[in-house]
Amino acid sequence: MSRVRTSEDCHGAAALSLLEDLPTEPICVRVVTAVKLTGIPRSTLYELIGSGELETAKIGRSTFILYASLKRLFEKH
Repeated sequence: MSRVRTSEDCHGAAALSLLEDLPTEPICVRVVTAVKLTGIPRSTLYELIGSGELETAKIGRSTFILYASLKRLFEKH
């Protein structure tokens, strides 16, 4: 028995197609993820954030580190 495609199915397929075109790097990561990725202690990351060396975005109570900023940190050192 074949299934009739609905407009919802088409929108889902379009969304998946868009996701395939996205870069594999994240836009930002939570502090806990940055700790795991870099091995830098959490307190040091917050010091780098405070000094302005790492760019962040605050959404609600969550702090996100811009991934490009994290990469630049390692390119400098």
